[in-house]
Amino acid sequence: MFEKLKLTARIWFLLAGISCFLMLGVGAYFQVVMNLQPCPLCISQRIAILLLGIIFLIAAIHNPKRFGTRIYALLGTFFALAGGAISARHVWIQHLPPNEVPECGPGLSYVFENFPLTDTLKLMLSGTGECAKIEWSLFGISIPGWTLVAFVGLAVLSLLQFWNVKDPFFDD
Repeated sequence: MFEKLKLTARIWFLLAGISCFLMLGVGAYFQVVMNLQPCPLCISQRIAILLLGIIFLIAAIHNPKRFGTRIYALLGTFFALAGGAISARHVWIQHLPPNEVPECGPGLSYVFENFPLTDTLKLMLSGTGECAKIEWSLFGISIPGWTLVAFVGLAVLSLLQFWNVKDPFFDD
């Protein structure tokens, strides 16, 4: 399959890293230009995208051999699935009946200043009532839904790199 595409794992990692930073750019556009303020789960997803993009770019710059490529592939898959889990929770909260939506909590800046880090992380990963608002959608899918699709795609792409490596000592 990869021979037909003639793209090495390094190029795939580079493309995936660039796509992560493009996603962050889209998030910044929504926040700055369209004035859509991110909720705690949105910020958590952005952090996951940033970490994933850094892993992919390091993998592309490093250009490791078989073992290293497989390590980067597993790391990328892990972080993409973790980000996907956050996105899935966000989508789930958005589809709760109004009477089951969690209460809105204090703003993140207040929480960072006045609460321990563990409470702040819990809030960022569990979501609040403001996470249930759908302020933008495309084809009926909200931003967290599209982010979930992207995380799943990046996880699959990353996992495929586990086998996209040539080793002159073991391969034909």
